[in-house]
Amino acid sequence: MTASLTLALAQLNPTVGAIHHNMSLLKTAFDKAVDQKADLLVTSELLSTGYPPEDLVLKPAFQDEVETAVNGFIESTKGCDTAVLLGTPWRIEGKLYNSALMIVDGEITDVVTKRHLPNYGVFDEIRFFEEGRDSRIINFKGHKLGAMICEDMWFEDVTADLKYQGAEMLLVLNGSPFEADKPSLRYDLAKMRTQEAGVPLVYVNQVGGQDELVFDGASFVMCPEGERVCLMKHWDEELSLVTLTNDGIIQGPQDEDSEGLEAIYQAMVLGLRDYVNKNGFPGVVLGLSGGIDSAISAAVAVDALGADRVKCVMMPSPYTSQESLEDAKGCAQYLGVEYDSVSIEPVMQAYDTMLSPLFEGRDKDITEENIQSRARGLLLMALSNKFGHMLLTTGNKSEMSVGYATIYGDMCGGYSVLKDVYKMTVFALCKWRNDHKPAGCLGPAGRVMPDNVISKPPSAELRPDQKDEDSLPPYEILDDILECLIEKEYSLEDVVACGHDADVVRRIWKLLDRAEYKRRQAPPGVKVTSRAFGRDRRYPLTNGFTSLI
Repeated sequence: MTASLTLALAQLNPTVGAIHHNMSLLKTAFDKAVDQKADLLVTSELLSTGYPPEDLVLKPAFQDEVETAVNGFIESTKGCDTAVLLGTPWRIEGKLYNSALMIVDGEITDVVTKRHLPNYGVFDEIRFFEEGRDSRIINFKGHKLGAMICEDMWFEDVTADLKYQGAEMLLVLNGSPFEADKPSLRYDLAKMRTQEAGVPLVYVNQVGGQDELVFDGASFVMCPEGERVCLMKHWDEELSLVTLTNDGIIQGPQDEDSEGLEAIYQAMVLGLRDYVNKNGFPGVVLGLSGGIDSAISAAVAVDALGADRVKCVMMPSPYTSQESLEDAKGCAQYLGVEYDSVSIEPVMQAYDTMLSPLFEGRDKDITEENIQSRARGLLLMALSNKFGHMLLTTGNKSEMSVGYATIYGDMCGGYSVLKDVYKMTVFALCKWRNDHKPAGCLGPAGRVMPDNVISKPPSAELRPDQKDEDSLPPYEILDDILECLIEKEYSLEDVVACGHDADVVRRIWKLLDRAEYKRRQAPPGVKVTSRAFGRDRRYPLTNGFTSLI
């Protein structure tokens, strides 16, 4: 490097499709960068549209609006010493590319196009964009900048091309969703690229929730030796200055890592907060049963939105224990939320009366259990309709995996924070949240649920003395089998080799496949693993492969 260079890293929270709002976020960040005399403002991937824009970006009218808004912003940069590297869709000779525009003094001086389009898991960019052209160096103020877009960092060829052209630093624009184990993978890949090129790497990520995806921010800078030397905030917007000097010194923010249970919890909070706020709901309503799933869901809701925007309802049946009544009320008191109790016994009696002529001669079974769940779903949806609050569902990944949920009953709702969270992780999160209040959360600093909620055996309480383990293996066994089948895609033999009984594994595999139709009709929810239902794992409803098990 011939001289120092000051970068302003814009870690922003765009809303997909809100083009003018997103460009307003950029303009605010740009004005601050100008005031702070930054040389170059760098954004995340596709900032103008928010990421991922999905089929919106295929609409010609949408593409026109993007170009109009971007050109308006470009005009506003005239006469400014600060340049911008902007992530946006861009048409070139009639073809659409995932691009980064280098904007200098009111003009586009360079266009970088994404070469590696991800087409796996939650990504299907080949559906929307053309593959990018050869990588080119951006010459700026005597520096040779090597820009790449997200997936391009995962492959050595782009870095090799930029190194060959003399890149002095790598600038990576990202829309990288959170997964519990992903931060270490990002750092490992960045380290490989910096060591291959022998130059610093600047990684700018989006932050915020978008449907089921959560972007954790955590933008960073890595030195040529592969050491992370700067780290921006997790879970929040930030504009940070990073200075790279001609003697190799890199100066910038040093935030703390967010990992483990804290990271999962923060992802749940941010995902729910942005889903509710970006879609304009006044708040959420949920059934508070006295069980562990509804307790942690209520805590996340209060931490995300504040107690005044959360309504909780206990809906006891003749099978609801006094213990559950006390635990539900205790959760509500700890959280400070509006709490009501409405018995579903009259509804159960009404259905018994209506259906008794049709059910004559048949014993009670799961049908009557499902009626209870559906009565609760009807009551909660009525409250949602009347007051406008979104219904938050409370089922976890373990239950949804094996179909231990009632379609049109406890599956009713608009969003779930536990959709991708296994039951054993739910237990751990509850214990953790009772001892910690995460940064930025709006709930109480102390306990959020009674200890009994965590320690008592889980039960749906749809029949006398019911326990989850009457129908399912212990959750520590169930979760391990499910992780083997879902995240690891193990065969039957592989799962058995992990120490599990073959007959139990076969049963769980069949339950997993048979419940696919339910999951197709389940609400969206926060993705925290590498194989979330709906976005990552897509199985056919009609599936003959189960006959081979």
